[in-house]
Amino acid sequence: MKAVLLDGHTINPGDLSWKPIEDLCDEFVVYDKTEPDQIAGRIADCDVLMTSKCSITRQLMESAANLKYIGETATGYNNIDIEAAADLGIAVANVPAYSTDAVAQHAIALMLELANNVGLHSAGVHEGEWTNSEYFCYWKKPVTLLAGKSLGIIGYGAIGSRVAEIGAALGMEINIYSRDEKATVSSDIISLHCPLTEENTRMINEDFIDRMKPGAFLINTARGALIDEHAMAAALRSGKLGGAALDVLTDEPPAEDNPLIGLDNCIITPHIAWVPREMRQKVIDILAENLAAWQKGESLNRVEL
Repeated sequence: MKAVLLDGHTINPGDLSWKPIEDLCDEFVVYDKTEPDQIAGRIADCDVLMTSKCSITRQLMESAANLKYIGETATGYNNIDIEAAADLGIAVANVPAYSTDAVAQHAIALMLELANNVGLHSAGVHEGEWTNSEYFCYWKKPVTLLAGKSLGIIGYGAIGSRVAEIGAALGMEINIYSRDEKATVSSDIISLHCPLTEENTRMINEDFIDRMKPGAFLINTARGALIDEHAMAAALRSGKLGGAALDVLTDEPPAEDNPLIGLDNCIITPHIAWVPREMRQKVIDILAENLAAWQKGESLNRVEL
């Protein structure tokens, strides 16, 4: 059995072993990255295909005569034509809920950075600002106390509920969008944890932001396309939003003219909430478990229509 992984670099840039998957295959070929025009050639003779970012269409599936199984290496699987896979008898499995603690941790890290401006002040110290100060302390931007503030959670699944739990431990009042939309939208801080759907694409738009509390913070560790980036940029420039902290953008990597890049009240990290070594090892282990289950005729983490 030949298995091909089309985009392995982000999971394992060299610090982990593919052995759990290799042990299940006669041949396992890993490509760091695959461009769209390279997919057909690379999967032409494989039995098993694994990917997280490559778009796997009906045409590509039909072109791979031996293809019997697709392993999505992430939780979301909108890059795979699930209906076509079902029609062609190709099994599809994903890696669900592997990064809950890591993404929740990153969301809280972003919130704390918005509140305390740790990076800004550390940079200032290293540039000599404290050495040259006549006072024993100084601050370049206001520091915000989180205790007593309200935290609105949009998407109260495993990650959202974990963020709410940590927020409550910090003394914050928790508002949950699915239970009280008005209170959530008017929270001091809103954190996004919902999956992306056709209905909620760019839900954080001009109208939504107008309903938010003036000066509120917004955090997104979910999906970039939940946000209308031009509307958010305008709100950050005007002060309607006090700050934003994002780990995801609509297009990744972003274009040079992305309206959010360069704004001093917008923190952006490069989609790294999920990347602790422990989480990436878990991805490899679950990919292997899913594949082994399929080989035995079982349906662990199988994606169904």
